[in-house]
Amino acid sequence: MSLARSTFDYEARLAACARGERAALRDLYVQEGPRLLGVAKRLVRDSALAEDIVHEAFIKIWNGAAGFDPARGSARGWMFSVTRHLALNLLRDQGRETSLGDEHESLGDDDGFDAQAHSARIHRCLEQLEPQRRNCILHAYVDGYSHAQIAARLDTPLGTVKAWIKRSLNALRECMA
Repeated sequence: MSLARSTFDYEARLAACARGERAALRDLYVQEGPRLLGVAKRLVRDSALAEDIVHEAFIKIWNGAAGFDPARGSARGWMFSVTRHLALNLLRDQGRETSLGDEHESLGDDDGFDAQAHSARIHRCLEQLEPQRRNCILHAYVDGYSHAQIAARLDTPLGTVKAWIKRSLNALRECMA
């Protein structure tokens, strides 16, 4: 039985989590666990993986509660964002594993050297980007932030961030070619 959303104080529960009050985490789980599981299931399309994601999300919520900033959005929205990012990171990682395995299946012992050379090339190309544009790329593809989150984090207009990312990806493609 969940508490009514209109009377449930997410921010107070997160503040209690930050103070180490486990009952607050339990309240958050009872209130939003099923909905967070639904979000994770829709993204990963696997019940067991979705359960793992929600478990990891609540660990991150517990550990990150002190860093929650209500000025940047709602506590409930933050919880959903944590869960969504974990699910998207898992999907992105699975995509990398799949494509890497398929492309390199027939390669011999030089795999490690080729991967290191490719990685060094990527780093050189990233270093050629202006710092703000490099940060946009890293926030988007390493941290998993949306364009809107990057814009907020860098205090830069959303259109500017989108343009920077698009131009930077083009520059990286040219550099890697």
